[in-house]
Amino acid sequence: MADDETIFLGGGGPDYATPQTLKLKYANRHGLIAGATGTGKTVTLQIMAESFSAAGVPVFLSDVKGDLSGLATAGSPADKLHDALQSRARTIGFSDYGYDGFPVVFWDMFGEKGHPVRTTISEMGPLLLSRLLDLTEAQEGVLNIAFRIADEQGLPLLDLKDLRALLIWLGENAKAVSLEYGNVATASVGAIQRRLIVLENQGGEGFFGEPALTLEDMIAVSAGGQGRINVLAADRLMQSPRLYATFLLWLLSELFEQLPEVGDPDKPKFVFFFDEAHLLFDDAPKALVDKVEQVARLIRSKGVGVFFVTQNPDDVPGDILGQLGNRVQHALRAFTPRDQRALKAAAETFRPNERFDTAEAIREVGVGEALVSTLQKKGVPGVVERVLIRPPSSRLGPIDDAQRRAVVAASPIAGLYDSAVDAHSAFEMLKARAEEAAAEAEAAEKAEKAEEEREFKAARRYGGESRDASRPRASRTDTIGETLVKSVIKTASTQSGRKFIRGVLGGLFRGR
Repeated sequence: MADDETIFLGGGGPDYATPQTLKLKYANRHGLIAGATGTGKTVTLQIMAESFSAAGVPVFLSDVKGDLSGLATAGSPADKLHDALQSRARTIGFSDYGYDGFPVVFWDMFGEKGHPVRTTISEMGPLLLSRLLDLTEAQEGVLNIAFRIADEQGLPLLDLKDLRALLIWLGENAKAVSLEYGNVATASVGAIQRRLIVLENQGGEGFFGEPALTLEDMIAVSAGGQGRINVLAADRLMQSPRLYATFLLWLLSELFEQLPEVGDPDKPKFVFFFDEAHLLFDDAPKALVDKVEQVARLIRSKGVGVFFVTQNPDDVPGDILGQLGNRVQHALRAFTPRDQRALKAAAETFRPNERFDTAEAIREVGVGEALVSTLQKKGVPGVVERVLIRPPSSRLGPIDDAQRRAVVAASPIAGLYDSAVDAHSAFEMLKARAEEAAAEAEAAEKAEKAEEEREFKAARRYGGESRDASRPRASRTDTIGETLVKSVIKTASTQSGRKFIRGVLGGLFRGR
């Protein structure tokens, strides 16, 4: 039911027999999968990931409930839903339906259910880090100053201890720094440090460090030509929604920055599913939303398709929603006036079908059904069709822990990210500078004291008057090294070292 140019989504029309497909050529025009909880969004995501993989397109998706781990193994006639799946395939004319597993790589920010995934503080950049830490405008300004100083002083910020060490120095030298960069309030520095502690308590410390993620390890195909399906274990991560949203936004920005322009390819280079998309936009500052819109608009020329998965289309800002050309709308429930307005707005985004009322259909579609509209010839939206979504070929539901461990152990990247590396970075560099400056200051003090003693002895020998060795020596300002030795060495250790460049969402905001 699939060919080299399309992927099969399901059956449409009055009898569900008319095939509904998504043209690979237009998959980088982005898309939306929406619907209330329990209406079938996860299965739709699963069958789309399978189809892209079969077409040789690598995929990234988040496994919020653990159900998508089944992508790694084939379905089976022994499954309790076997008869229902086969019946659905016959209903929609899916004649070549069969069971199959796919090349899955499991990732986990906490390193428990998959390969650890890390980035560096510098690569995340001040904008996304400010979003992650929920900083005020003044605190974000201080963080930008810290990043600027790190760049100018050649201090790689790789993990949290690097950032802490720099913030300690910044707080103790706030007056001097403020003259050049603007006001640095020690209260703001303290607030950022407290936010870092909260991030650590949420398990975010392991996310920063090395070895950092290399995109080539995600954007890959198997020996058989199938696109790799990268599954992020997000069940625990969802307990820290801001960390989850910031990580996905960082990954999207890395794709934008690192991938070359490819124009208008015959199929995407990579497809990115952004599940629970509302978390990205909840309380997000306008500057951040504007940058997401910019990335969504421009990243398609790099061959990346982005599909937002959420309960309600109005979870996505209008300017971004307008760029999502391929849509799968599962049922919406209209219990409140807000729900009713949202349902009406969702219906109006589709090209109408004279056979049915779109708004009524959105209320009525059952589990596993959806309204579908994809881009057709010349990128024109197709007429909306009521579709019975095709059954998945992989296992419907999660695999067990032993199966997951076996998949991780057999992964083509097994061992690459398992152990964190603590490379020479800002913490070690600041500590070394502090110790060197302290040693020089101590040596100078000893030399000065020895000179005073010589002068005193000479004066007594020849009966002259000497300087009073006990009187205070001329005061001198503490060097940066002396300040650092009092502070930097107090900071804790662990982790690593790599290039300190900013991702696009951080880099575009360096001057803020």
